[in-house]
Amino acid sequence: MIITRTPFRISFSGGGSDLKAFWAEEPGAVLSTAIDKYVFLAVKPHFGDTWRVSYSRTELVDTVAEIHHPIVRECLTLLGHKRGLEIVSMADLPAQSGMGSSSSFTVGLLHALYALKGQVVSAERLAAEACQIEIERLGEPIGKQDQYIAAYGGLQFIQFQPDGTVFVDPVVSPLATRQELNRRLLMFFTGVTREAKQVLSRQQANTANRRPALRALVDIARRLRDVLTLGADLNQFGHLLHEAWEVKKSVETSITTSAVDEAYARGRAAGALGGKLLGAGGGGFVLFYCEPHRQEALRQELRDLTEVPFRFEPQGSKVVYVDG
Repeated sequence: MIITRTPFRISFSGGGSDLKAFWAEEPGAVLSTAIDKYVFLAVKPHFGDTWRVSYSRTELVDTVAEIHHPIVRECLTLLGHKRGLEIVSMADLPAQSGMGSSSSFTVGLLHALYALKGQVVSAERLAAEACQIEIERLGEPIGKQDQYIAAYGGLQFIQFQPDGTVFVDPVVSPLATRQELNRRLLMFFTGVTREAKQVLSRQQANTANRRPALRALVDIARRLRDVLTLGADLNQFGHLLHEAWEVKKSVETSITTSAVDEAYARGRAAGALGGKLLGAGGGGFVLFYCEPHRQEALRQELRDLTEVPFRFEPQGSKVVYVDG
């Protein structure tokens, strides 16, 4: 049996510039961090030649082609597994909540399948093949940032070049700065999950019209990185998050909802300097930047939501258990 652990992520700014409709014309960039919330994939040979796949439902089929879960089917097809396997997934956070869960699942499954073959593969290969599966083979209207942060982990400035290459650059800052940033970030679950592809499909189709806004988000991602690397006042990070959220809402009207806007306004009134809705939009988790002395007031104001404490995760997808 092989078990992998692959982190979810928080993206601060630049989302949308990782879509091909943007980076094929000019470089995109995001600032993103892995967090200590994970998807776990367990893979082992299955008795007989059948395939058992367990996630929110359980499938028992005779061939890979019969597997309904598209990511599982395409990962197995890409790697050419012939004999039956049992695949079980478990996650710390709900799917379709803006945390990059589908890409973390893809990276983690690829990692487990390679490990079962006795192969050690790089983070770059895991990320690139996850993009191949989700974007090229399955035609999902998504970008490339989630696959790369899931594979690499850490706090990263990720750049997407017009020739298709991706540069993953660690944010070089003092440990104390990263720890203090982590202390000033609070995350709340809205209770709403949504499928990102509808929002992203519309965004992809309207990229030409939204290019100035996406370009502004790329610039904010760079400025956020500079706050951390140049030793600037950390509160600038909070103000820039707010600026990025205001720009992000202009990219596609369905990114936000009246409930999200209301919760965000209450958070700001309670003392948060900035924040954003995580992921493509429509629901999921709201992130706030709030100074420590104001955090209790923020928690009280948003007590109708579920706070989810988290820490930055320095590692990407990894094998955590090997048996046999």
